[in-house]
Amino acid sequence: MSGKAIVLAVMLLNSITFVFSQNRVPTLRQDIPLDSIRLSDPFILADKKTSIYYMTGTGGMLWRSSDLKKWTGPFNPVKTDPESWMGKNPMIWAAELHDYKGKYYYFATFTNRAVKIDTVGENVIERRASHVLVSDSPEGPYVPMADPTYLPANKPTLDGTFWVDKDGKPYMVYCYEWLQNLNGTIEKIELKPDLSGSVGEGKLLFRASDSPWSRQKENGKVGPNKVTDGPYLFRTGTGRLGMIWTSWIYDVYTQGVAYSKSGTLDGPWVQENDPITPPNYGHGMLFRTLNGKWLMAIHSHKSSSGRSIRIPHLLEVDFSGDKLVVGTSYIP
Repeated sequence: MSGKAIVLAVMLLNSITFVFSQNRVPTLRQDIPLDSIRLSDPFILADKKTSIYYMTGTGGMLWRSSDLKKWTGPFNPVKTDPESWMGKNPMIWAAELHDYKGKYYYFATFTNRAVKIDTVGENVIERRASHVLVSDSPEGPYVPMADPTYLPANKPTLDGTFWVDKDGKPYMVYCYEWLQNLNGTIEKIELKPDLSGSVGEGKLLFRASDSPWSRQKENGKVGPNKVTDGPYLFRTGTGRLGMIWTSWIYDVYTQGVAYSKSGTLDGPWVQENDPITPPNYGHGMLFRTLNGKWLMAIHSHKSSSGRSIRIPHLLEVDFSGDKLVVGTSYIP
């Protein structure tokens, strides 16, 4: 990652650390337009059972809307175990909501800043991992399940997402963070049938350096960026398995796409040459509206007066053919 990009990342952490806390009491707001909400890594569940849209993301809070126009929130849907590895007040990143076999699952990255697992160069690495909670309701409370950990304690992992592959088995797809391995990866791990834990070990899908579009300058040399961020899986109309994921082009937050030659998570994964979203947009996901229209939820990313500003957006998409095509902004 370029020096400027690292500075931006530090600014983000310093400016919004408070919003990660699940123990803070949020101030409830009503009828808030989407572009007035400050939210990283937006994820929207269009819940057919309640006819409500539920949105979450970094910070772990929950917003709800009946029409995608006006939102009410934030609500706190999470109840973690203070005696677990997460500690009493974990930071929560990139939360996702998934409806699966009659229950609702909360995939998120939890960080316990009091526990240090490694030091690589100048980077002190905190205990951070992707994990899954469960609820009977989309609004929570989401609580822990059987396994105390899903991924190794000595590896910083993040941005876990959910996919059921062609073998019918559920998987978590996640990032192994570049801060430790110096070349971020995207990996998979099998989950138990009820998602209450993981099975076996993680498997590499691809590395950050496989990207032809990301860029960084280090020691005077230009090459692929180190960062892998925000994977999300989809299948095109022709049955092709794709994955959107995010990295950087120098100091510009950027989203690209890869496709699996085998049509399964095992790949091999072939990266598209060019990004698929506008500059400084990233960490997208796809969802189908209650009216049947496919959209991408994504956030814009910029620095202003020493603060990082992240705003959720909706973009039109079409993947009815062989590839994902991202269109213009969607106005509900």
